[in-house]
Amino acid sequence: MIGICMESDSYFLWGKIMKRMYGLIAILITFLAVAFFTENREQEADKKVPQVGVLTLMHHPALDEIYRGFKAELKEAGYIDGKNIKIDYQNANNDQSNLRTMATKLTDEQSKVLVGITTPAAQALANSTSKTPIVLGAVTNPKASGLVKNERHPESNVTGVSDAAPIKQQLDLIKEFMPNLKTLGVIYTSSDSSAVSGFHEIEQECKRRKINLKVFSIANSNDLNQVSEQMFRQVDAAIVPTDNTIAGAMETLVKNGNAAKKPIFPAAATMVKQGGLATYSVNQYKLGQMTGKMTIAILKGKRVSSLPVERVQKGEPVVNLKEAKELNLQAPQRFLKECQRNGVVYR
Repeated sequence: MIGICMESDSYFLWGKIMKRMYGLIAILITFLAVAFFTENREQEADKKVPQVGVLTLMHHPALDEIYRGFKAELKEAGYIDGKNIKIDYQNANNDQSNLRTMATKLTDEQSKVLVGITTPAAQALANSTSKTPIVLGAVTNPKASGLVKNERHPESNVTGVSDAAPIKQQLDLIKEFMPNLKTLGVIYTSSDSSAVSGFHEIEQECKRRKINLKVFSIANSNDLNQVSEQMFRQVDAAIVPTDNTIAGAMETLVKNGNAAKKPIFPAAATMVKQGGLATYSVNQYKLGQMTGKMTIAILKGKRVSSLPVERVQKGEPVVNLKEAKELNLQAPQRFLKECQRNGVVYR
């Protein structure tokens, strides 16, 4: 009898152990099934949410304003990053090899639209794909940069927005500030195609106006201190075309200009805020909004060929009164009133 009871107890305990094991196995199977279906649902959701890849050369205030305007325009149209759209933003930190790697990454991720902020970023994207639509988010001369052949009727996968500075307005402004100007200096980065394009336009316009122009170029930001010191010893004022390298090192240029008591007339409003004297600037935030509008049009099914390259025809007046005081210069009343009415006054 004792043997029978012990055997019954063993079967009973073994049954309880097996029951628990089956329970644990059932829980594990349920957990794995839930995880599997959740992952599948997330993957399906990711497939449905379009991705926009954004590539920029570097950080500086003007480029950051373009990206800010771009995101704001998408949000205004109902495209919320992380909800119904994914924005993959890549910053190359002014490194050409980073541009190539990041452009390939964005292309391989099968972004529905690619956005290139600056000429080098747009060129890197164009070299990585001939199929995915590319929107230029501020490229000074898309045709000269080899990005489009026909700005009115794009024939490839590239269109976008040009940030070409209003050079004629800027030169008129310099003469208004400095009617007795004898020599104007221009400084630009020789490796930046946008800066080179802007320099050539300044050169041609100065020849037409018979303005004595002295030319100074840098290879990179390390050259700016020495070259700008040399420039300010030889000129009465300096003009800067659209130039990302100089925009990113504006403090150095301003330091040397102030030391020599010579004004700087830069291309962008953000560079005036950093210590330039005045300009007629293409609004960087609005450029971003224009880039956003074009991206939205493509997301909604518009073909690149139906979207001509867009340009801002007139610049907005900007003046830095603190800088004018530093240089003992008086802002022309006409221009100051225009800034107060339709532009920006930094004090």
